[in-house]
Amino acid sequence: MAHFTIPGLSADDGRRIAELLQKQLSTYNDLHLTLKHVHWNVVGPSFIGVHEMIDPQVELVRGYADEAAERIAALGASPQGTPGAIVADRTWDDYSVGRDTVLAHLGALDLVYDGVVADTRAAIQTLDDLDPVSQDMLIGHARELEKFQWFVRAHLENSGGELSNEGTDSEKDAADAAR
Repeated sequence: MAHFTIPGLSADDGRRIAELLQKQLSTYNDLHLTLKHVHWNVVGPSFIGVHEMIDPQVELVRGYADEAAERIAALGASPQGTPGAIVADRTWDDYSVGRDTVLAHLGALDLVYDGVVADTRAAIQTLDDLDPVSQDMLIGHARELEKFQWFVRAHLENSGGELSNEGTDSEKDAADAAR
């Protein structure tokens, strides 16, 4: 950690915020790689629509990683964007679905978004009285992540509002249920 942080923050608070944002950075790096994996491995009659829906998500999530990394640097810390950092920060399993149908991937991806959105909202709560600038950044990210999940869920939802992957707790089970 550098010998400085953002004016108005203590060094301890700057370090704490940077650590929290590092976990977000690793989450975003993992998510954009997972989204690209889905983009490359999705097949079936709705392939092109989902294939093209995923790329804008990839680009925005990559942008979130960049914003988080730059905020970490502004706080006086060194952002870690390496594969090792992703693995070290992970509290989740690697994405488990390979080449599969649109519905299988979207069922699994819905669970990925559950975790990412929940973790982002928890980080927002932690930052509530600590750093409104970092909190505002994450609020903007959460807004778009929730919209992305809605896009995914629109493919999984029936006319009664039920999700085909409802009640599943693993990507494999969600993929199987969504098929």
